[in-house]
Amino acid sequence: VFGYNEKMDASSMEVHNMIYFDNSATTKPYKEVLDTYIAVSEQFFGNPSSIHKLGGKSEKLLTKAREQIAELLDVQSSEIIFTSGGTEGNNLAIKGTAMMHRSRGKHLITTEIEHPSIYEAYKQLEELGFEVTYLSPDENGFISVENVKNALREDTILVSIIHVNNETGAIQPIKDIGQLLAEYPKVFFHVDAVQGIGKVQLDIKQSAIDLLTISGHKFHSVKGTGILYIREGVTLSSLLTGGSQEREIRSGTENLAGIAAMAKALRITLEKQDKMKNHLISMRNELLQHLMKMEGTVINSPETNFAPHILNISFVGLKPEVIVHALSEENVFISTKSACSSKTFEISRVLQSMGKSEKVAGSAIRISLSYENTMEEVKKFNQIIEEVIKNLYKVMR
Repeated sequence: VFGYNEKMDASSMEVHNMIYFDNSATTKPYKEVLDTYIAVSEQFFGNPSSIHKLGGKSEKLLTKAREQIAELLDVQSSEIIFTSGGTEGNNLAIKGTAMMHRSRGKHLITTEIEHPSIYEAYKQLEELGFEVTYLSPDENGFISVENVKNALREDTILVSIIHVNNETGAIQPIKDIGQLLAEYPKVFFHVDAVQGIGKVQLDIKQSAIDLLTISGHKFHSVKGTGILYIREGVTLSSLLTGGSQEREIRSGTENLAGIAAMAKALRITLEKQDKMKNHLISMRNELLQHLMKMEGTVINSPETNFAPHILNISFVGLKPEVIVHALSEENVFISTKSACSSKTFEISRVLQSMGKSEKVAGSAIRISLSYENTMEEVKKFNQIIEEVIKNLYKVMR
């Protein structure tokens, strides 16, 4: 049996030699982010709500982190609420808005291509008497502004549209939809920006967004951290009550170390976005050119308006979980769809809503990159996956 240190050494070797292309599920925290997390945990362990000196010290750091994040997102610090991540942020935005404004109307609009944390939240609201219109995408995975406009009614109070689809990487026309909805002041506009943040530019103010969700572990921060942007003047019911934290919208002692770490991760990632976007595009292009020549390939990601870090592809007839496990044996890591639902091995709802056949949708895998990946990894990955797919098709025959 390995001793603890030997286990760690073996694990470190495996991490060093692996190819990790599952960054849309989660990212490896930057070293500087972990350093910040540890330093804050050690030096600012006081509760920010406590009235003594230690609490005051923690509260000042919390305020500073909020101001830094607001500046990076070009919003006001009073518009930033800290959450535990994307799922909580989406649920708070959707259910909180619906419950607060239900006297004005009970009609809600979302899409068939949302993340499960949005899709299931709307399903729950239907059980509570709300009516939900689920917009279908076109064959490339895009929601049209016209479809949103046609779905609006007198009693519509909320529209939720994902910015970058977590499975296909399709970028939705958020700015155009936001400017349409700006003409309907009674309708709130919520955007899930979890997959787009740090990879795809989005101007919150110009897009007339009322609520926007971000998750820290998608841009190299620690897990259990997130942001919900709530535009000044927007009100919503709290889901977590019991304290006065976060403007009484999200009670509970703030995860100060995680919040400070997230502020650091967001700054680093946005700096990389400015300098390294072409690096992501080059790696994605290299993958695409190689994979589309392989047997049984169907590309599910769009040819235009795509996020540079996500590629969805089907090897028709092969089970995606078998591909994932076979690659895992080679120390290569990808996923099937959203990590929140990939263990269920159900056929992708997103791909089916795009009109993909059951055979294609049931064979899809997702490759997702980060700025930390290299072209050398991409080329090695191409060699490994070609061999793996060839062997799997041989077994089938």
